[in-house]
Amino acid sequence: MTDNTETITRIRDLNDALRVTGRGGRVMMTAAMAALADENRSAVLAAVRSFDAFTPDNDPYGEHDCASLVVGSDSVVWKIDYFDTSMTAHSDDPTDPNVTRRVLTIMLASDY
Repeated sequence: MTDNTETITRIRDLNDALRVTGRGGRVMMTAAMAALADENRSAVLAAVRSFDAFTPDNDPYGEHDCASLVVGSDSVVWKIDYFDTSMTAHSDDPTDPNVTRRVLTIMLASDY
């Protein structure tokens, strides 16, 4: 494995852990997402957790850091950002959880 492949694999694993389990960062949603009916919001969260339709078209860097999907009648986008520990700038090393704060944001496509 090259260093680049190892880096991508590490980032992807950390991103998947946050998206699937909610561990390793913060999970946020926009006000519009929060305003959905409970059953719709629960369906969206379950769909984000179970999303596995990554392709070179929707995941060109292989990091599993963003996707769009339709859940019922809701078009949804989710993305993961990498911040430094102060949450004021981009992380210098998204492979290192000691210097990176991951934030998964789930939103309606209209919020994006």
